Amino acid sequence: MSKLSEEDIEKRLLQFPDWDYYNNAIHAEFEFENFKDCFSAMSRIAFECEALNHHPEWANTYNILSISISTHSAQGVTAMDFKLAQAIESIVEVEE
Repeated sequence: MSKLSEEDIEKRLLQFPDWDYYNNAIHAEFEFENFKDCFSAMSRIAFECEALNHHPEWANTYNILSISISTHSAQGVTAMDFKLAQAIESIVEVEE
């Protein structure tokens, strides 16, 4: 999988208003009503990650989920990262 140009990344991010690009990755932070809802979303996201065989760097503090996605083998952002971001967005929309 080849690394996307910064221009391509910025274009694709227009479809993902909650996401930003910096440090060779796309990043988002989601706030949930409580820890249970946050953890539930994380569990659902984990199944999508396994299905895509693509895994984010993420952290959870109470009701906040912080996610960073990049393709380590490409040393940057690829189309696969946006595919995972789309799956995450679908899950988070349902949870909110």
